[in-house]
Amino acid sequence: MSKIFITRLIPDFGLNLVRESFPSLDIWFDELPPSREQLIERARGVDGLLCLLTDKIDDKVMDAIGPQLKVISSMSVGVDHIDIAAATARGIPVGNTPGVLTDATADQAFALMLSAARRIVEGERFLKAGKWVTWQPNMLLGADFSGSTLGIVGFGRIGQAIAKRAQGFDMRVLYHSPNAKSAYGAQPVDLDTLLRESDFVSINVPLTSQTKHLVNAEFLAKMKPNAVLVNTARGGVLDQNALYNALKSNKIFAAALDVTDPEPLPLDCPLLELENCIIVPHLGSASKKTRDMMSLLAAQNLIAGLNGERLTNCVNSEVYK
Repeated sequence: MSKIFITRLIPDFGLNLVRESFPSLDIWFDELPPSREQLIERARGVDGLLCLLTDKIDDKVMDAIGPQLKVISSMSVGVDHIDIAAATARGIPVGNTPGVLTDATADQAFALMLSAARRIVEGERFLKAGKWVTWQPNMLLGADFSGSTLGIVGFGRIGQAIAKRAQGFDMRVLYHSPNAKSAYGAQPVDLDTLLRESDFVSINVPLTSQTKHLVNAEFLAKMKPNAVLVNTARGGVLDQNALYNALKSNKIFAAALDVTDPEPLPLDCPLLELENCIIVPHLGSASKKTRDMMSLLAAQNLIAGLNGERLTNCVNSEVYK
């Protein structure tokens, strides 16, 4: 009988599927993720591991679990928390959950863009603080949205879904992404052109050694002073100190972040002091249907790996060669 460890309680949609095939699975029920030591202790000797983006799975964790480990399935699209090279070297397929969260994350990016442009969060705070005494012609003026230019950095599934939504707002769409094909009328440009011409910049790249702090002081200095930056990718793509300086000095108009580094963001982070910065707790895929489908894909990947079958979504398919 295969042994399984699931590092957090996932939606029943996927969990019940695993239970039907492997009723003796072990689940970490605490709200907080297991520590590294706890993860190793509970996962030692298992055949299958279903983890989340909060679990760092490196070569030492894999070795501690043991050579019998057949599959690592993550309930996420990004797999920067897993050492893919180490898994491949050990012949372990790694599964992820792409596609099903595309629309939810694109919706979140647009919600953040609109909120930052029209100062929605700032306006609510203004009202609750008792500062709204009358209608004023110059009160909380925001950035125009319809007819503006949107620059998308990273034109994969989510980037393209954002471009599709931009059509409804009559936005001109530019994108910068190696080897990506144009879609929804978006125009490929170099990064400098995108930053120089965009009123909104949406970050949609995976976190890699090449994209770490892609959004830095130099990047931000090339943006328009009236521009809005939105990040729904990974917190590590952004240099938060550089962003703080750019927002504090009004070098850009506003920013809206769904992801931070670290997560959760410490309450003494300077970005939280700024009125022109919206930060939410990594809610890009947080809809009931989306999380159900993510759990289902993660379960399917796990079960396939345990049965010696090819994973539906495998990020290191070279293990099958």
